Amino acid sequence: MLGIYEGEKLIKSYESEEKADEFVPKILQILLKEFEFSRLIYANGPGSFMGIKISYVSLKTLSLVKNIPLFAVSAFELNGFKPISANKNLCFIYKNGEIVLEKNTPAKFFLPQNLQELNLKNDNLPFYFLDAVIG
Repeated sequence: MLGIYEGEKLIKSYESEEKADEFVPKILQILLKEFEFSRLIYANGPGSFMGIKISYVSLKTLSLVKNIPLFAVSAFELNGFKPISANKNLCFIYKNGEIVLEKNTPAKFFLPQNLQELNLKNDNLPFYFLDAVIG
């Protein structure tokens, strides 16, 4: 999912079933011809390791090359703090201010109608939630 905002309000949205490594570069090429960005925002996790990595690298590169500020937002803010798919069997669950892994059904994501609803973070590094491997 990708949204274009003007004056804090959602004006256009894009969705794709493609993987992030296919969708993100294509859509950014298209959007750069049509829009000038004043800031970039992405969901830095938890979620798909590859999706987060591709989004971060693509948007961080664009941020540096075009001198556009890059902000991050928790993926939980984009699905109402409901479960997020972690793998085939488990979901990331937000419980009492912590993230845990549990069996559950992942919720759908949405783009907020207004950016003022988001808790934007200047620390835009990816948040990879990985449990320690116990052998």
